[in-house]
Amino acid sequence: MIIADDRIIIEQITKGTDPEKGYRMLVSMFKERLYWHIRRMVGEHEDADDILQNTFVKVIKNINGFKMQSSLQTWLYRIATNECITFLNKKNSRKVTPLNSAYDTNGVSGLYQEADEILSKLEQAINRLPDKQKAVFLMRYYDELPYSEIAEITETSTGALKATYHHAVKKIEEFIIDGHD
Repeated sequence: MIIADDRIIIEQITKGTDPEKGYRMLVSMFKERLYWHIRRMVGEHEDADDILQNTFVKVIKNINGFKMQSSLQTWLYRIATNECITFLNKKNSRKVTPLNSAYDTNGVSGLYQEADEILSKLEQAINRLPDKQKAVFLMRYYDELPYSEIAEITETSTGALKATYHHAVKKIEEFIIDGHD
């Protein structure tokens, strides 16, 4: 479903007198959401930044090929997700990046320490998921995208996505509760 803002941005880029203004609108509208989607998939800020840049480069190169059969957000998420999966496949090994690695937990009360450990365990569980399950889980749980939009992004049926999400949740629960896959 194409949104009015999408049409304005696309027309500004492809037919407008100031395509750069259209690019700025596109980036300002989607940069933060895409960054966090990518960051949750790959873990590292530097990798997420690189993938985000690659995503926007691909979007800019292929904007004339966008057929407006889905929303601009759906198209951008599809490109970003594919870029993440390509990156993760090239990386070959999964590196667990605990959420608390950016914080010095020395002197933090036991309650905060425990919360950090739980968050770290959640991230470890998510990072152990197969790439497709991880992408579906992140888009549904963190990005709160509806199944219909995730279906367009991943080019998968809604029923299959619900099953994929359910299996991902089960694996995460098992890892957190039992401490293993």
